[in-house]
Amino acid sequence: MRVLITGGAGFVGSHLAEALLERGDEVYVLDDLSTGSIENVAHLKPNPKFHYTIDTVANEPVLAEMIDRCDTVVHLAAAVGVKLIVESPVRTIETNVHGTEVVLKIASKKKKLVLIASTSEVYGKSAKVPFSEDDDLVLGPTSKHRWAYACSKMIDEFLALAYWKERKLPIIVVRLFNTVGPRQTGQYGMVVPNLVRQALAGEPITVFGDGTQTRSFTYVGDVVRAVVALINEPGAIGKVFNIGNGQEISIGDLAVRIKAMTNSASPIVKIPYDQAYEAGFEDMPRRVPDISKVRALIGYEPTVELDEILTRVIASLRT
Repeated sequence: MRVLITGGAGFVGSHLAEALLERGDEVYVLDDLSTGSIENVAHLKPNPKFHYTIDTVANEPVLAEMIDRCDTVVHLAAAVGVKLIVESPVRTIETNVHGTEVVLKIASKKKKLVLIASTSEVYGKSAKVPFSEDDDLVLGPTSKHRWAYACSKMIDEFLALAYWKERKLPIIVVRLFNTVGPRQTGQYGMVVPNLVRQALAGEPITVFGDGTQTRSFTYVGDVVRAVVALINEPGAIGKVFNIGNGQEISIGDLAVRIKAMTNSASPIVKIPYDQAYEAGFEDMPRRVPDISKVRALIGYEPTVELDEILTRVIASLRT
């Protein structure tokens, strides 16, 4: 199989490229390095089946040529991270919506399979936990920029499903739940690498809000395994899937655990959302996936639990 990964020099994309190459697939990466890094894929360059282009999905001639060479597109290129979303709402919306629009338009001409990476953020403030794919999506007001990312990814999903319904473009949508692992940076607000880096550096370990908000963290290898299985499963076409790990932990407890695992003397400090992001910032109180749908189709089960995830992230950041 020949696979194009947009955003392939990013955290998830680079791990996916590795996994596909190990299977013997041919991998093409398109990345503008705005949030990804060439260092993430440098070790793949000697592989004759690995190809990369430094450019953006908005460059339609380049994208069209790369899609033409491939059988499948995994669209990961997006604006990511709460910090970036709050600080650059225009970039967030334009990157996510326009990028997906261009990918789907070009792929549709040749009917190439497209997997769209969405996010658990689309569930918004829903109080129905765990979140399942057919649940209502509950967002805050448009005056809160925090919801721009979730809204942009919802539009991506609607557009992908519309291409499947109207133009028979084979698509798959996956909603990722807090993917973590080596190579992830805390630059744009990702909580695990941020807290681990602070603990290792002896800096205050910063918990935003009161720390009672909970998340479910998924190891990047489990996410990649699910993505590879889905793009090889005809029964996945036209459907939306959660990919996550149901093990839930509060951010406050996460900070305590990281402090203990790193033997850090750092104090744990709580910072109000208004100071961390912007006045009136709203957060999701819980984010827990129902993975029964993806389990039934491909037998997906998370294999790496939180303590082992943290052990691997800590080891990676120590080096």
